[in-house]
Amino acid sequence: MEHKMPHGNSSFSVSDAKAELLSRSGYAMLAVIMGVFSILGIILNVLVIVVIVRHKPLRQPLSYALVSLAVCDLGCAVFGGLPTTVTTAMGYFSLGRTGCTLEGFAVAFFGIASLCTIGVISVERYIVVCYPMGAVLFQTRHAIAGVVLSWVWSFVWNTPPLFGWGSFELEGIKTSCAPNWYSRDAGSMSYIVIYFLLCFAVPFSIIMVSYMRLLWTLRQVSKLQVSEAASTHRVEAQVARMVVVMVLVFLVTWLPYASMALAVIVDSTLKIDPLVATIPIYFAKSSTFYNPIIYVFMNRQFRTYAVPSILCGWNPGASEAQISKVETAVACVPKNQRDF
Repeated sequence: MEHKMPHGNSSFSVSDAKAELLSRSGYAMLAVIMGVFSILGIILNVLVIVVIVRHKPLRQPLSYALVSLAVCDLGCAVFGGLPTTVTTAMGYFSLGRTGCTLEGFAVAFFGIASLCTIGVISVERYIVVCYPMGAVLFQTRHAIAGVVLSWVWSFVWNTPPLFGWGSFELEGIKTSCAPNWYSRDAGSMSYIVIYFLLCFAVPFSIIMVSYMRLLWTLRQVSKLQVSEAASTHRVEAQVARMVVVMVLVFLVTWLPYASMALAVIVDSTLKIDPLVATIPIYFAKSSTFYNPIIYVFMNRQFRTYAVPSILCGWNPGASEAQISKVETAVACVPKNQRDF
């Protein structure tokens, strides 16, 4: 039986896909890669959420955004990574038109919410690092408002294809779905252009402005060799560097995909080989497990709690005294500027 999937004005044939797009071993290899990314993403993001929720010293304003980001990555891994693993292993998209729409919506929804949340984190770091004396405060209510806005913004702009303005279609080697960048229909084009500007360009600009300002401030601080205030500022700077790396990793993993989408939007005659188009897709979906690794390796306090959670209570790198010292240090930081 030959399975077909509508794609724009044409139909997608499973037999043609197997014969022309990729070999059976190629599909199997990509399925293994996506499966590893997805499973690691699920395990590590669940770990981040559990550790932050269980340990009170970690529940600070920035943590609301970090938990939100972990939920976004978890959603991408569960509703995007796992289905893509299965369909790639089968060699064709087996979930039908409804499955394509739901999978495309889920990945786009969690992906844009993730990008907006990183924008919130960048603004938080900008405020805390650039205004350390409290001239501008970033408090819990601001973090919650930023997280809620991120989710609402993503939901508002990803639901139109569910009601006919735009659509979700197969992409790459035809085993996953995404917003239909290729359609030249006036309605679809208007949606894609607005979607790209509001859901990528705007949060990307906020991230870059905050990021560049933050880097400039850190550079100035690094030149200072004095003051007790510098010690507190160094703590803030360490977390800021973690966020900088997190932002860079996100942009490196998503920029190729965004660039490909933009190129297709601008040039309707552009033809991209399906296998070539699949590379940035998989690269983007691999981002779901990078952030938890960054949390663990670049934040000492989070590592103090995360390692025992992984090793069933045993922390080879810290004593009870050290853990107590960390908690005391957190308590001494002004409440509206605490991190982790």
